[in-house]
Amino acid sequence: MALDRRQFLSSSAALAAATLGSPAIAQAAWPNRPVRMIVPFPAGGTTDVVARIVAERLQASLGQPFVVENRGGSGGAIGADIVARAEPDGHVVMMHNLTFPFTTMVMEVAGRRMHRFEDFAPVSLAVNVPMMLLAHPGVQAGDLKAFVALLKANPSLNYNYGSTGPGSTMHLLGEMVKKTGGIEMQHIPFRGAAPLVQDLLAGRVQFGGDQLSSSLAHIRAGTLKALATASDKRPVALPDVPTVRELGFPGLEVNGWNGVFAPARTPPEVIGRLQGGIAAAMASDAVRARMATMGAESVGSPAAELQAAVDTQVRNFRSIIEELRINPEG
Repeated sequence: MALDRRQFLSSSAALAAATLGSPAIAQAAWPNRPVRMIVPFPAGGTTDVVARIVAERLQASLGQPFVVENRGGSGGAIGADIVARAEPDGHVVMMHNLTFPFTTMVMEVAGRRMHRFEDFAPVSLAVNVPMMLLAHPGVQAGDLKAFVALLKANPSLNYNYGSTGPGSTMHLLGEMVKKTGGIEMQHIPFRGAAPLVQDLLAGRVQFGGDQLSSSLAHIRAGTLKALATASDKRPVALPDVPTVRELGFPGLEVNGWNGVFAPARTPPEVIGRLQGGIAAAMASDAVRARMATMGAESVGSPAAELQAAVDTQVRNFRSIIEELRINPEG
């Protein structure tokens, strides 16, 4: 019996859904070769370290190499764009952080969009890592409130602040500190946390910030000064460091995270298997202990929790980005 076009399409869709939905087929098909895990920052920062820990565990559990590939630049936008354009088969994924929503919005508002949020599928929020506001130890201020007062009283100091790139979290927070406090600083963008921290240590920039893992050892050694955390609670590793809300800057509050994304249209079976591997990795005692030494909290969440983190930042900061007109070139 001949099928009409509607019946043919309906039958084909049902067959495709049944095929894609078969766990046996999905597991046999992925991963069938090495998986590239793009880190959109240079080696040595929090995102890179977390990615390497997760990749090692995934390689052991899924039976294929997970190769971390550092593709820094433009506040993480260059690496993210590689993933947005990749084949959606699960063999190219991305470990990013809380900067991802900011750079994406900054590019959109400036009319220089490289990719859209819709180009990515969330997989798992791997860890929570507090966002810190830092200063060189020579800065004569003990916290963010005192830092703003110092610059307001001494505008001739001509301080620079560093970020992990144009449109990054610290670029936005730096501009918000300037506006809220009525102070001036020059923005110096870096390609990631590792080079930013090196210039903070050297005093070439006086103020900056990134997630705690890249600075914890320096803060404890006294070679960097923690002025505040942007997170909604004090870091477990540094309980004496106040939150921005405590210091009178509630608009700067943003929780730090690192999460894994895949290209949009990646099969849900692949997303599910990858998420399961990340969850198992982050639940292991060894990984939890390693993360704790970095000031990080292991999570390994369902995809919806990572999506919620992105949505919260978009909801809280898009109007601010539109108002400040953050320059995506730095």
